[in-house]
Amino acid sequence: MSFFESEIVQEEAKKLFTDYQNLMQLGSDYGKFDREGKVMFIDTMENLMERYKVFMKRFELSEDFQAKMTVEQLKTQLSQFGITPDQMFDQMNKTLVRMKSQLDK
Repeated sequence: MSFFESEIVQEEAKKLFTDYQNLMQLGSDYGKFDREGKVMFIDTMENLMERYKVFMKRFELSEDFQAKMTVEQLKTQLSQFGITPDQMFDQMNKTLVRMKSQLDK
């Protein structure tokens, strides 16, 4: 069975995609949130980012050819923007730190 045929992989991919889409849709109103809503949004984004890191690590550790190709495709796509996957996560973390620092402003 290939990496992508795994029911666990398929379920997590769907859940990550759905959760990300919902969070981005919700984020369009971020400026209207009270402090508690902003904290909840940031916490949810941090959780989603950690789940995504674990998901991507599974790809990296897999011996499956398609999984390895997916990792290489991601690296190629990100390199077009001059970043690596690690730098992408670092930038996301910096954004969340900045958002936290602005909670009380």
